[in-house]
Amino acid sequence: MLEIFSDNNPILIRRFLTYILTIKGKSENTALEYFSDLKTFFRFIKQLKNKELKNLPFEKVDISDIDIDIIRTITLEDIYDYLNYTRSERRNNAATRARKVSSLKSFFKYLTVKTNKLEKDPTKDLDTPKIKSTLPKFLSLNQCVKLLKIVDGPYKERDYCMLTLFLNCGMRLSELVGINLEDIENSNALRIVGKGNKERMIYLNKACILAINAYKKVRPVNDIKDKNALFISKFKKRISRKTVQYIVYKYLDVIGVKNKGYSVHKLRHTAATLMYQHGNVDIRILKEILGHKNLGTTEIYTHISNKQIKDALNANPLSTINI
Repeated sequence: MLEIFSDNNPILIRRFLTYILTIKGKSENTALEYFSDLKTFFRFIKQLKNKELKNLPFEKVDISDIDIDIIRTITLEDIYDYLNYTRSERRNNAATRARKVSSLKSFFKYLTVKTNKLEKDPTKDLDTPKIKSTLPKFLSLNQCVKLLKIVDGPYKERDYCMLTLFLNCGMRLSELVGINLEDIENSNALRIVGKGNKERMIYLNKACILAINAYKKVRPVNDIKDKNALFISKFKKRISRKTVQYIVYKYLDVIGVKNKGYSVHKLRHTAATLMYQHGNVDIRILKEILGHKNLGTTEIYTHISNKQIKDALNANPLSTINI
């Protein structure tokens, strides 16, 4: 976070990020994403409008001089050029480009509506890239059982606990990494801090309770740098996202699905799918468990299984007619 508030960054960007953190209540991770998107955007703009910078490596382009006068020169056409650059040169997919559009819209809205520093918003008529609708990828029930059974090694209890929480609670990677000991209430509920620093309560099932209790028995307690963190790395500090990703990929590799599009986030998809298809969980309840803001987001997890499609077709009263 110190990087984004450096004096080397434009004051307008720093004030915008302060606004989304303190007023909008966005998380630090969201602020970092906004900062990354705006930094990329203004580097492109400087190269676009200054031919002398064309041959300078993109990451070396200095944006410290970006001010309201430079921002006033930005047009909708410039933004279209930028989005085409992110698609063709940076190979950003539609979802990533949609996020970048959201970052720009928020920034220019802040300048025009909240601070009145800008008279005209060039993103006003900017459309968000259409995101192709695809069914979420998820592990089968048998694959989940297999994944849990193969956990082993010196950190077996910790790794098993993390996988159990992912597969049972459908939490995000950042949410799991951020769990503190004090977030576990009465051993049967867990307070989660999700996107935008929004808290929600997850009630733990038997598997989660047993996994947490087993891990806490072997969890390091001496020389811990973050004594409140639930999950501790071998370096005696809060486990990092990259470490969790490495651990998950390691076990996915053992069951033979590492290079087949599965990831940590796919475990979240898996948990939601299992709850919906096997537990008949109402979509509104699923929305609360997953911490979604909109019901529409939850609907991607309620995809119909091939078996359900087959059963529906077989249920047609004409399915047995043969002439």
